Amino acid sequence: MKKLVILGAGTAGTMMLNKLSNILDKDEWHITIVDQHEKHYYQPGFLFIPFNIYNCKDVIKPKRDFFPPGTDVIMSGIKKIEPKKNRVLLDNRKVLPYDYLIIATGAKIKPDETEGLKDKLWHKNVFDFYTIEGACALRDFFKHWKGGKLVLNITEMPIKCPVAPLEFVFLADSYFTEIGIRDKIDIHFVTPLPGAFTKPKASAILGDFLDKKNIKLTTEFNIARVDNDEKKIVSWDEEEIPFDVLVTIPTNMGDEVIERSDMGDELNFVPTDKHTLRSKDYENIFVIGDATDLPSSKAGSVAHFQADVLFENFLSAIENREMQEKFDGHANCFIESGFGKGILIDFNYDTEPLPGKFPLPGVGPFSLLEETKTNHYGKVMFRWVYWNLLLKGLEMPIEHQMTMAGKRAS
Repeated sequence: MKKLVILGAGTAGTMMLNKLSNILDKDEWHITIVDQHEKHYYQPGFLFIPFNIYNCKDVIKPKRDFFPPGTDVIMSGIKKIEPKKNRVLLDNRKVLPYDYLIIATGAKIKPDETEGLKDKLWHKNVFDFYTIEGACALRDFFKHWKGGKLVLNITEMPIKCPVAPLEFVFLADSYFTEIGIRDKIDIHFVTPLPGAFTKPKASAILGDFLDKKNIKLTTEFNIARVDNDEKKIVSWDEEEIPFDVLVTIPTNMGDEVIERSDMGDELNFVPTDKHTLRSKDYENIFVIGDATDLPSSKAGSVAHFQADVLFENFLSAIENREMQEKFDGHANCFIESGFGKGILIDFNYDTEPLPGKFPLPGVGPFSLLEETKTNHYGKVMFRWVYWNLLLKGLEMPIEHQMTMAGKRAS
């Protein structure tokens, strides 16, 4: 019997488990999924917790709720992958041999990578919202905050969900306006990028939104340290930005097991063929989601499109057929802009976000690169789609390849 091992039961790993469990012959294949945490977090929901739009319980469900019946589940940390021996060593001392391996170990924040970031002000005046603990601590802080300098800083790229920092400051503008203290708060968006976003055309539009909302933008700021005593962030060229509350997007890195296994780059992301999703170093290993080193966004929509590609390519690989499906870097993101409105962008490796209608050309109902209430509803509805369709590996009405249909070239 052939053995498939999936490392990681987050979004990407769970989708692949569901897709492949439905198609692989159970008399010929044994599938094992490994993860050390029982809880599944809807990470896009973390953004809403500081503003009391979601509570902490709204974003948590048991992982086992989304596994097919009869799945071989091992709850354990992963000690090491030994790709030359085709086996995985677990913290519980179990050894898992495999014929094929799918790495879906994700990415997580590493505040310790920046001097002074995780120091005496951590979760007191310095917060993240990329973890449930950080988002809930920031919610509690905002309940009693009377105003001052709110600084959001991205330490370095890549990060999970690149639009989330922008959404945060847009929602902050809306939240503090609604509770009547916006005039007492200076919001400052600080990024190492040359603009507000990774894609130049979208960056220009989103930069205009920052300006209209009276949110200061500082670009090309490469943070060196956080001064906890003076409450300021300091760049490598000694530029200083003071804060009363700092919302940080720390360095994002792949799982430590990738480093222990000597399989990753300097950020512990696995070198992956950007079209086939096969490991660049091992033919029987595939990589998906945030664990890859691909030049695409680390976001749920990307993992979904990758899963469709990997599903077909995996079936081709095990039958010794040429892998035909190509991942094109497709990503689409709803961007909360505050006051019950949102923006939608759709792009891939080669094409920047363009205006138009999505997903139906000329009909929508969503508008690309426009601020609409419908786009906001799309963002809100996605939580239901995530729990009920996406994680279960069910067919979605959006092709994994980006299409130009409905878009206006500009």
